[in-house]
Amino acid sequence: MSFSKLNNQESHTISLLVSNKPGVLLRIALVFSRRAFNIESLVVSPAKDGRFSRMTITASGDLDTLDQINKQAAKLVDVVSVNEHEGLDAVEAELALIKVALTASNKRDLLQLVEHFNAKTIDLAPKSAIIQLCAPSEKINGLLAMLEGFEILELVRSGKVMMAKGLEKT
Repeated sequence: MSFSKLNNQESHTISLLVSNKPGVLLRIALVFSRRAFNIESLVVSPAKDGRFSRMTITASGDLDTLDQINKQAAKLVDVVSVNEHEGLDAVEAELALIKVALTASNKRDLLQLVEHFNAKTIDLAPKSAIIQLCAPSEKINGLLAMLEGFEILELVRSGKVMMAKGLEKT
């Protein structure tokens, strides 16, 4: 399934700079929940200054509702800034780890596919391989589509992270 559309609703990436305090994540999630805005992925990590954290939220819904969510989130005490970034003004990436069943007959094809997507094989065992790909979500979705002919044993995705290009602040 593509992250770009879900149930005919637009996908949006929102970046928040918040105080690094307990309960902030819950308050942000409640703002989305109250407006029935589906959160597809959520990444929280320390910002440059350890007193703050950066949240990157990918969510689907209409633009008017998103504007209301952004305004409500910006009013929260521990929120420093709220920004939505379009794909053209930001660099986006996601990490995926994919464990695939390996046989003598599919090993070569799998390794060629990994090379084609500029992914890495980070574990190669006699009966499985773990593939790592750090790329935009669409590229990861493309690799997963190509892996449909293989048996995917496990899949872990980090969720999208982003950074504004140039001198613009994320």
